[in-house]
Amino acid sequence: MAEETNPWTRKSTDVRYDNPWIRVEHHEVINPAGNDGIYGLVRYKNHAVGVVPIDETDHTWLVGQYRYALDAYSWEIPEGGCPVGTDPLETARRELREETGLVATEWTRLFEFHLSNSVTDEWGVVYTARNLRQEAPEPEDTEDLRLRRVPLREAIAMTRDGRITDALSIMALQRVALDRIG
Repeated sequence: MAEETNPWTRKSTDVRYDNPWIRVEHHEVINPAGNDGIYGLVRYKNHAVGVVPIDETDHTWLVGQYRYALDAYSWEIPEGGCPVGTDPLETARRELREETGLVATEWTRLFEFHLSNSVTDEWGVVYTARNLRQEAPEPEDTEDLRLRRVPLREAIAMTRDGRITDALSIMALQRVALDRIG
């Protein structure tokens, strides 16, 4: 497939907000129809990393926490931010250990993804982790976590019935399900 050309022209960029995690930009543009326009863009300073830990009895671990941005409780796979320039696998190992206390010796990269690519440049990667050993969790001070060890089949069902709404978790668990059926 041939590379497509960019139909947008960026005239200017103005940073409207900047913190350690995101930068919000206002762009003056010429749109694909040739008209002047604007575009808002959120630039992430971390990549998203997720892990589906799977033990020898086909169970996985979910992490529950209150998500400030949603003002709601959320069940998710272990996940976190990987500073740009850092090895995503090392971040996945760290996040799994911090959030669940699990240490894995077998890792498989499942897929890469972009979230909300119409307004952000967020990129991420998901792994499965196997051959697990349990140690003590070490959550960050911003995390008040609850852990659940559930059959993988139940976690996948949770993505279908709305008990899991986190996009990264849904993608990861559904991918595991798809890989199992071929």
